[in-house]
Amino acid sequence: MSDQTKTQEKQAIWAWFPVTFISAVFCCVLWGSASPAIKIAYRLFRIEPDDTASRILLAGARFTLAGLMILIFGSFLAGKFLKPKRASWKNILFLSFFQTIGQYYFFFLALAHTTGVRGSIINASGNFLAILFAAFLFQLEKFSLKKLLGCLVGFAGIILILGGGSSLIGGGAVTLQGEGAMVAAAFFYAMSGCCIKIFSRDENPVVLSGYQFLVGGIVLLVIGKAMGGSLIFYSTGCALNLFYMGFISAGAYTLWGVLLKYNPVSRVSILGFLNPVMGVLLSALFLGENQEAFSVMGLVSLLLVCLGIIIVNVNLLPEHSSVS
Repeated sequence: MSDQTKTQEKQAIWAWFPVTFISAVFCCVLWGSASPAIKIAYRLFRIEPDDTASRILLAGARFTLAGLMILIFGSFLAGKFLKPKRASWKNILFLSFFQTIGQYYFFFLALAHTTGVRGSIINASGNFLAILFAAFLFQLEKFSLKKLLGCLVGFAGIILILGGGSSLIGGGAVTLQGEGAMVAAAFFYAMSGCCIKIFSRDENPVVLSGYQFLVGGIVLLVIGKAMGGSLIFYSTGCALNLFYMGFISAGAYTLWGVLLKYNPVSRVSILGFLNPVMGVLLSALFLGENQEAFSVMGLVSLLLVCLGIIIVNVNLLPEHSSVS
């Protein structure tokens, strides 16, 4: 079998929607557990809400570990040490700024000031932003009326979990350090999704993910340490928690990068709306946020988010109507 035939078969497998969907769900289960894992880490490491330096240090430790995991595992599977081409470092540094440094600076900040349920749902707005950016900013694909409707329905679910439009206008429980920081994290996530789509055309997604995590993690470590942050391992639970958080990123982002390489950004990114579903359920399970997760408003919000997924993905044939 020729290399070209193998490549075509590999592309066909990852572009087959059942495989795409199942793989994306697995990623979302991992990502959905991130919010509970981080909030549990704050308790285990005894990091106070106002200790920004230690939060950044924790984020740096997580992604440095994630980068090493990806490179070690990827090198083992490839039978050789994975290293980027010299010309690839520009893309790695650029992606690291959006996907790791920017996104997770705000993500870790937000989870110190909002619930896991609310944070998980707000963070899902990054998937809709990725669709908008892919269509209008990077011009990677067309923006159809169906995608517009799906985005509107999904955003309605996000607004509802925040208490509705009147709550947002009146301020309500929305804060810049909590919900505002999570919106900023979603912006960086959306940008990184489009960058992965562009860079993975010529880059090995495993190499790209591994080195951008490693670089971003080291930068966050340096920043957190320079600000006076500290991580004290009070128990073995601290080490296990940190290892699991590293695995979340190592496993999910590597697989997600492969999916983005062989599928349209909108098909993959919109499936990321399973993230808040998993985040809400796992936050209820591990953080005891049952009241917010299973309230009428919480359940309707999740229903709207799921409906957005169905609207966007129900017809997998090429679309002819588009919004330019």
